Amino acid sequence: MKRFNKVARLPEFEKDLKQLLKRFKTLEEDLKIFIEKGLYAYHKLKIDNKGLFRIEGLGLEEVKIYKAKKFACRSLKGKGVQSGIRLIYAYFEDVDKIELIEIYYKGDKENENRDRIKKYLDGCISAKNG
Repeated sequence: MKRFNKVARLPEFEKDLKQLLKRFKTLEEDLKIFIEKGLYAYHKLKIDNKGLFRIEGLGLEEVKIYKAKKFACRSLKGKGVQSGIRLIYAYFEDVDKIELIEIYYKGDKENENRDRIKKYLDGCISAKNG
């Protein structure tokens, strides 16, 4: 069953995922489940598990960027949703589209790459005006 019209991945996201898959073998499948269950529940069913947060203050209100802090990764046994995997994505409600921007392990770095998010948003502005 298709939960969103489109789920796209930035090339940088693919690179992040490839690196993390070396250590966390179940991550690809965990990501699929998270999108189908977690993001669907939050965006479509309006169920807030307090694990998704909108990143504010980025300067472009039309594009909503979110950070997922509750992400279960089976490769991190015993951690459950407190695995430390973080996911940054954009959700376009009008076209029902998710774009995956960044995925990282909190043990490797503390916060999201704000420069990458700003570059992504600049691309959204260019596409809109072009």
